[in-house]
Amino acid sequence: MSTNERCAAVLEEIAQMMELLGQDRFRVAAHSRAARAVEGLSADITELAKKKSSLTDVDGIGDKLADKIIEFCEKGSIAEHAALKKEIPKGLLTLLNIPGLGPKTVRSMWQDGGITDLPGLEAAIADGSLLKLPRMGEKSVAKIKDSIAHAKTASDRTFLGVARRIADTFVAGIRCIKGVEQVEAAGSLRRGKETVGDVDILVATDDDKVRAAVTKAFTTAPGVSHIIASGDLKSSVHYRIDGSTDPDNAGPTIQVDLRILPTASWGSGLCYFTGSKEHNVRLRERALKMGMTLNEWGLFPEDNEPTPPQARGIKPVASRTEADIYEALKLPYIPPEMREDRGELDLPESPTLIEVADIKAELHAHTTASDGAMSIEELATLAKERGFHTIAVTDHSRSSAIAGGLQINRLMEHIEAVRSTTVKGITILAGSEVDILADGSLDYPDDILKQLDVVVASPHTALSQDPDTATKRLLKAIEHPLVHILGHPTGRLISRRPGLSPDMSKLIAAAKKHDVALEINAHWMRLDLRDTHIRAAVEAGCHLAIDCDVHTQSDYDNLRFGVQTGRRGWLTPDLCINTWPAKKLHAWLKAKR
Repeated sequence: MSTNERCAAVLEEIAQMMELLGQDRFRVAAHSRAARAVEGLSADITELAKKKSSLTDVDGIGDKLADKIIEFCEKGSIAEHAALKKEIPKGLLTLLNIPGLGPKTVRSMWQDGGITDLPGLEAAIADGSLLKLPRMGEKSVAKIKDSIAHAKTASDRTFLGVARRIADTFVAGIRCIKGVEQVEAAGSLRRGKETVGDVDILVATDDDKVRAAVTKAFTTAPGVSHIIASGDLKSSVHYRIDGSTDPDNAGPTIQVDLRILPTASWGSGLCYFTGSKEHNVRLRERALKMGMTLNEWGLFPEDNEPTPPQARGIKPVASRTEADIYEALKLPYIPPEMREDRGELDLPESPTLIEVADIKAELHAHTTASDGAMSIEELATLAKERGFHTIAVTDHSRSSAIAGGLQINRLMEHIEAVRSTTVKGITILAGSEVDILADGSLDYPDDILKQLDVVVASPHTALSQDPDTATKRLLKAIEHPLVHILGHPTGRLISRRPGLSPDMSKLIAAAKKHDVALEINAHWMRLDLRDTHIRAAVEAGCHLAIDCDVHTQSDYDNLRFGVQTGRRGWLTPDLCINTWPAKKLHAWLKAKR
């Protein structure tokens, strides 16, 4: 875990403990926002902490929070964090990991029921004492019991690619029901976060019979292991992540929630359930300042009545589409991937973000010559069918022995094989994914690299190097005059391997100077570069490449995740080399030869 990530985690835990202690909500929000700001930085926080003004220049970090960050960088801890921990029972924070248990509920359990950890909560459910606490009815307790059971089998977070497959299964099944007007996945999945906690499915219909049919299809779908709740407008289930229909399967599950909306509220509901929470808070604050109130049912005139406006038949100012909501709030339409409260609401207009249809080339792909499953011709044929004008064959270099990396004599033969293969309508380039060795040197000598059309330089080993060493290593590769693309720059595997933690601001500046494209590896287990790094690269005007790192036929389908991650970083098509016309792309590649 990088210094930025560790600092962000401490700040977020301070916010959680403050909320559990009932402290000022503005201070809670400030610490939480600062945590997001630190996590999103491309520069090493320890470098910024050397000059306080560099920290306070970051949106979301004020004077007092800057002092705490400096304290963390100098001492590795924050005194306030340690002091708050003494006021909080040791097991209390773990209760926040249970789905549906927010700080207010956990605080009530602690203050009113003496519950301080998971065993205590389970005991209170078993002896019925939880029912005696404020706002704890039988339904609430049953939901908590289900959430605890689910937490014991659920993965903490589910990969974006896996969650999308699950969501697509539900969406496809519901879309077949006659009378369904709209159906779409919402939540963090729609925003393209690299992992998700649950899946939200939204449906729009005004027909009672259709609502009943949707609910039945949802709760009885193959792979559903448990029905948490089933109602006219809301239902929740646990779904086996592997999709198994075996009732004895005890594998991990994910919670899937269904919300059925009237068609008139589709836009406001989609906006509300897409989030993020922080983005929605900003929207509601803006609505209130304009004399309106915003909820999932619509944007309404504010009249300070205690009963919700939709329950009183008040006509909304806007509700049918998301675009209507933003327009009524005098804002440009904000694409879902940008809705993270990272400055998007301060833009005079939204950027035109990259789309899957913009991608016209794949520049990182493997064949059976190394660890791929397809021949050169098969690889190129599939790329052409996708509408690409160029495919680069970039099998592994010699140091990647486990991946069948090519010794120089085999590479020379492979280059000839690539150049002798033709598929009408697409250009096939001879390249290599060349290992960046631990000292920053490349795996082939320069006279060999010069013979390649495309060099993707990637780190595969020594991925636990300290940040300074990692930065120097990757800078050396970027500065090499024959390198086109820095492949999956950190080498991370989401939730499994943290990879390198280089100073991304230095890498971005060097990539800009030497006209090297930084790769967004589209595989949902990598998504490397990550969204915050992409945002920094975009702001610097650095070129990026979105590649599927193709090994099998299905890897081409991962393009959507790379593009979505690019959109989270506000990437526009002009900065992505895969969108360029063939003539421009090929000229750029040849410029380094």
